Amino acid sequence: MIQLQNITKSFGTLQVLKGIDLHIDKGEVVSIVGPSGAGKTTLLQIMGTLDTPDTGSICVDGVDVTRLKDKELARFRNQHLGFVFQFHQLLPEFTALENVCIPALIAGKSKKQTEVRAKELLDYLNLSDRIQHKPSELSGGEKQRVAVARALINNPSIILADEPSGSLDSKHKEELHQLFFDLRDKFGQTFVIVTHDETLSQLTDRTIHIKDGLIEEVIEVNEVKTQSNVNTTTGQEESTESLA
Repeated sequence: MIQLQNITKSFGTLQVLKGIDLHIDKGEVVSIVGPSGAGKTTLLQIMGTLDTPDTGSICVDGVDVTRLKDKELARFRNQHLGFVFQFHQLLPEFTALENVCIPALIAGKSKKQTEVRAKELLDYLNLSDRIQHKPSELSGGEKQRVAVARALINNPSIILADEPSGSLDSKHKEELHQLFFDLRDKFGQTFVIVTHDETLSQLTDRTIHIKDGLIEEVIEVNEVKTQSNVNTTTGQEESTESLA
């Protein structure tokens, strides 16, 4: 579903990603964790075609996105990828229903069909009585569920989430975390989630630990797997040991 090979990225003299190799299967819920500055968000943005790597290849849903031109890339992103951000990024002047519809209307889908689909999603997320409310009239949890509905409107194969529960209280965090797994089970989507939330990372199918721009370790179903990396700066192989 997602295949990354030798992904590097620098900002000026700062090398943020130093050679990332990663494969994510269809239907997985994967978390990416690590200290601030480790390169988590940069990696997620590259996966989501919001940024480009300095080197390496990115294959998403069977397509080598590094070979796509700008318009083709924008179309691919709109059709195949959904995004959920920490601060929901809803447009304040539009209602919940209108916010959810925007990606589908950009894709050229009919307004009537789009509104039907958006209402179905909002109903599934227990927001059917809030569709005409603007973001300022919604709670934090409701805003984030509207953002999830917006991410789902084009039936993307992959949902990318950056600290999606970071601004929520404990109750709404638990609801959002459960929602991701419910959506995976219902729609078969792949979820890649950057998070500092240990509770969420322990629930996911795999946890990718990143440190200093490299994958330090991969934890799968409560088992620690060792992964070696070649530091492209030094050319030396770096390996990690299983946790005790």
